[in-house]
Amino acid sequence: MNTIRNFSIIAHIDHGKSTLADRMLEVTHTIEARKMKDQVLDRMELERERGITIKMQPVRMEHVKDGVHYVFNLIDTPGHIDFSYEVSRALKAVEGVVLLVDATQGVQAQTLTTLDMAREQELVIIPALSKVDAPLARVDEVKLELAELLNVDIEAILETSGKTGAGVPQLLDAIVERVPPPQSEAVTDEFRGLVFDFTYSNHRGVIVYVRTVDGRVTKGTNLRFAASRKNFQALEVGVFTPDETPAPSLSEGEIGYIVTGIKEPGVANVGDTVMPAQGSTAPLAGYRKPAPVVWASIYPESQDDFLLLKQALLRLQLSDSSLSFEEESSGVLGRGFRCGFLGMLHLEIVTERLFREFDLELVITLPSITYEVELVNGQKETIYSPHKFPDHGKVRAVREPWAEVTLIAPSEYVGPIMQLLYEHEAENRATETFGDGRTKVRIAMPLRELMRNFFDRIKSVSSGYASVSYEFGEMRDADVCRMDVLVADEPVPAFTRVVARRRLDEEAEETVDRLHSVMPRQQFVAKIQAAALGRIISSKTLQAYRKDVTAKLYGGDITRKMKLLEKQKKGKKKMRSRGKVNIPHEVFLRMMRGGGDA
Repeated sequence: MNTIRNFSIIAHIDHGKSTLADRMLEVTHTIEARKMKDQVLDRMELERERGITIKMQPVRMEHVKDGVHYVFNLIDTPGHIDFSYEVSRALKAVEGVVLLVDATQGVQAQTLTTLDMAREQELVIIPALSKVDAPLARVDEVKLELAELLNVDIEAILETSGKTGAGVPQLLDAIVERVPPPQSEAVTDEFRGLVFDFTYSNHRGVIVYVRTVDGRVTKGTNLRFAASRKNFQALEVGVFTPDETPAPSLSEGEIGYIVTGIKEPGVANVGDTVMPAQGSTAPLAGYRKPAPVVWASIYPESQDDFLLLKQALLRLQLSDSSLSFEEESSGVLGRGFRCGFLGMLHLEIVTERLFREFDLELVITLPSITYEVELVNGQKETIYSPHKFPDHGKVRAVREPWAEVTLIAPSEYVGPIMQLLYEHEAENRATETFGDGRTKVRIAMPLRELMRNFFDRIKSVSSGYASVSYEFGEMRDADVCRMDVLVADEPVPAFTRVVARRRLDEEAEETVDRLHSVMPRQQFVAKIQAAALGRIISSKTLQAYRKDVTAKLYGGDITRKMKLLEKQKKGKKKMRSRGKVNIPHEVFLRMMRGGGDA
């Protein structure tokens, strides 16, 4: 175990983490040069397309220092706050982290969040700068800032470039010197492995990613999951190079995978312990299950696809343990699923994967948060879906979750940001000015307001320089109501929202305008309306397609044209009374991306 080093790279989004990992793979000759490509550890099409890491990915490398061969197990992690649960799981499987900070941007809000997570795990922290060769790099300033943050000597901070590979060999040497090898706490020789992730194969079933804590496991060993008590035989064990590569065994301190052959959903769980089928030792301490933050209901456009949607969600859950869902039904939309997500980006990624990977046409309700509602009869309910929020006359009190938000931005943008915070009902907790002309603001605000395009608006008013991270706080009283959207006098539950009463008129007008702009015209005139508190707040008319039924008439009496126009008018009236508006899948997606506050 003395030659094993397990570590992760943690950073704010877009600080060059995946690029640095690419250079590490090159320097250690883990991947042949002809097979090398950008973001090699980002396996999903969406990751490569968006340039962000969504799914953690382990990889095994070998590095030689002073004639000694060392085995490195790197777990590449996401940088976006929505996927911080992925980061927390990765940190439980390693002994050290490389804290990467962009030399052009300095310490950001998410840098502080991931640093706190590493400190909680008591991991060794190696500070490093990325993009030191960039024209706008502020190497000395950022090193000083990082040294003060970590209370370390400035010489301890390494300089790297993911673009050129400069400083990467020195960083690998530092990992050998500073990150300790895995420490054994075994009281017996029995195998115990911590499941920090898993995936699914149609042919091989569930494949669990494990950190071997005690003992050794080989192919053919009879094992069981401690929590689900499911027995299985290890069909294959191996390591990540970064592809799954069979190995004779996995020993204490190593990171690898075990092919279980299990094809039942719900058997493997993140944080579970894999141990011998007849093992007698206690299971390992696992992970705290993540609590969903954002809720949205997903329905198949055709009810014939309900089972296909269920299978698709189960498949996604096998590669995304933070996704939760349960079946629900709506009188208008039919059977579907109420799904819980860790944030707006998580919601967007999951719905995009359902569309791309399973070719599903979906109806997606506007995202919501959880409300605690007390009715006038004294009954208390927890509301997850906006269309199930009680009518205003039945509600006595409402409570909603708040968030503790950290925001870092250049000082010249603090004025516009403060105005924006006022618009989003935020409370200023503390303000701190850094020596490099940046300010850190700590605020509390309703989670409902955080979802109302807050991130986009902060980026806009700060010209893209602000960074934001948040964690969940307490429940507080809320002054909100349900706003329904009607199309052709029919309520559309997917567009129902819970909004602040003080912004009701503004939200109604914005929603109607946005839906009017993205909704395709129908064969008949249709009204788009927003209603709340027992009245119509905003309304717009969607004009119908109109065919020129007189185009083929030449000459003759004017009454011929009048008869055709009258016939068309009666047809339109009949269609309006019986017709049903068709709302395409793209409209639901565009409304969701257009921003929902709750």
